[in-house]
Amino acid sequence: MGVGNKINGISRRDLFRVAGRYGMSSTLMAAGGFGGAMSLANLAAAAESTYEKRFAKPAKHTLKFGAAGFNQRNLLIERAGALEFARDLESRTDGEIRIEFIGDNQICGQLSCVEKAQQGIVDIYAASTQNSAGGAPYLNVLDYAYMFRNRADQYHFMYSPESQRILREPFEKRHGLKFLFTHAELRGIQLGLAWEDRPTVTKIEELFGTKNRVTGTQLGRIAMNALNLNPVPVAWEETLDGLKQGLIDGAETWASAVAYANMSPVVSQSVDLRFFCGTEHTAMNASVFDGLDGNLQDAVMESSYLAQVHVQAANEAALVNTVGHSDPQLPNTIFAQNNVRNAFLADDQIKIAEEMCSPEFQPQLWEEWRERINGWAGGIDTYQDIYNEVRTNSHTLAENVEPRRWWKA
Repeated sequence: MGVGNKINGISRRDLFRVAGRYGMSSTLMAAGGFGGAMSLANLAAAAESTYEKRFAKPAKHTLKFGAAGFNQRNLLIERAGALEFARDLESRTDGEIRIEFIGDNQICGQLSCVEKAQQGIVDIYAASTQNSAGGAPYLNVLDYAYMFRNRADQYHFMYSPESQRILREPFEKRHGLKFLFTHAELRGIQLGLAWEDRPTVTKIEELFGTKNRVTGTQLGRIAMNALNLNPVPVAWEETLDGLKQGLIDGAETWASAVAYANMSPVVSQSVDLRFFCGTEHTAMNASVFDGLDGNLQDAVMESSYLAQVHVQAANEAALVNTVGHSDPQLPNTIFAQNNVRNAFLADDQIKIAEEMCSPEFQPQLWEEWRERINGWAGGIDTYQDIYNEVRTNSHTLAENVEPRRWWKA
């Protein structure tokens, strides 16, 4: 996906002109600081000032950040925290760490960023855990159906020291990657234009028999098969065409992903099935992290914490104010402008889906993968342990979850 024609009122050509002078990372970081429209002169001045600060002294470490298809514009739609993390880490380390931010699929895409980080081609990457599960299968641990009840449960888990034991440590041990922070949404079925003239979906059975795109997650396929949603593997970059041409009925993804990827014009209904994780995470090559001085390692963790807190608040706001994933839907949001209807299913419908596909009610469907993941984690019961931990969360609103430094008990 390209940068789009305009970023906060600046044309693509002008953005690249400024980037030619001050570098893309300085330009994107400067542009990310503007809330509304900006002029070319404003951007150039901000980029120059950002550049001067960043290059005031030689960096000890320059880290390549492969951010899949992200750029400053779409990171204001899906608030994944990548630029905030980069800006804060540079500032926190007084420029000892410099981040070279490479988005727009220029160095890696949703499926390949994880492997390029493992190979050392990039030092840090951002992509969904589900797409990254192809190259790092332990990430399937997040994808048991209906393990998380809502976004609040997801943030609660990511802040919990239990996430160290169940997610982060096995992931690092097995794949050589350090899980830093993540955005949190739950996946539904985003129906294409063939559903434009049909009534808004209210019953889970209306989706039975539809053909839907699936990501790289193996566990997601188990849930989709159990719900009779016919998973078809389609690359993220090809999903838009598949929906446009009616080759698939829908795609399993989350609301802000539809909005940031310019998919809203080909989606008619966003069915909020909430059946497993949609987590756009940022992770780092563990040996690169281990090669940093102790104070710089601390800085990486603190900047990760700041990015996590930022994402928690900013993405919750963006879902309502920018994406239009709310009831009632706000006017002038991306969904409203593109006539995307939200289909928020009633609790009894979610319960039917849960009873059809979750490990709690259909344990036999999950046995093989559950055993495999548990083995990778050293024999713990990953599903039950995450399930139990998130049910200690008393919040239903994600913004009310208390942030914690997960690496400190």
